[in-house]
Amino acid sequence: MATPSLTPATVITGASSGIGEALARRLAAQEKQTLVLVARRQDKLAALAAELKTAHGAHVETIVLDLEVPGAAAQLLADVEARGLAIDTLINNAGFGLNNLFTDMPLDRIQGMMQLNMVALTELCHGVLPGMRLRRQGRIMNIASVAAFQACPRFAVYGATKAYVLMFSEALDAEERKHGIHVTAVCPGATATEFHDVAGNHGTLAAKMMDTAETVADSALSALNAGRPVVVTGLLNKPLPFFIRLMPRRLATWFAGVVVKR
Repeated sequence: MATPSLTPATVITGASSGIGEALARRLAAQEKQTLVLVARRQDKLAALAAELKTAHGAHVETIVLDLEVPGAAAQLLADVEARGLAIDTLINNAGFGLNNLFTDMPLDRIQGMMQLNMVALTELCHGVLPGMRLRRQGRIMNIASVAAFQACPRFAVYGATKAYVLMFSEALDAEERKHGIHVTAVCPGATATEFHDVAGNHGTLAAKMMDTAETVADSALSALNAGRPVVVTGLLNKPLPFFIRLMPRRLATWFAGVVVKR
């Protein structure tokens, strides 16, 4: 368990590009807390850390780690504490999706998606909460998706993992708010990041309506600082949960499939 004598820090997973990188830039400029950037690519992490130190005088630590590997979340928590840091803000941004029929996806990629998007995220939340409760303060941001609001053909597993993130985050916020801890689920729509390269999402309708990572980061941090349990980012995305609730479920599922059809 973290102790009050440790230095408060903000941990961002998936920090080497996209929304994670944009969040790191915003936090380095706006807050003075130590940043711990976590990702698989050492070169990108090192370059970003050097830039943030030069531009903002930020104290930045980097941890090269693949959270898709079972046991990596516990390793990350131990590494952070070994550096004399206590996680005051946890940003679970690492994740990926695949645009394909479920039966055509390799099983190991399905398992990796579930491990990264759900299991590692859950383990990290479980690991930081005792210290946050001890200090009676803490913030957790979990990146979900607008895909969390309905079933998603061709993104069947990804959408299901993000539905888990959304429901889990809302429940966790309700449980922990009385302890001074706020949990925010961020639900972006399609965002101009490397996600679409990995997912094989180019040429879809979703890819033609993308927000920038910077726009998502701004909305996400505003919601986190305001203690909002859920935020849907992007003007085009905000009405989606409302309209989906009004639609028959089969229609909502069909519409989701149209948006990601290649």
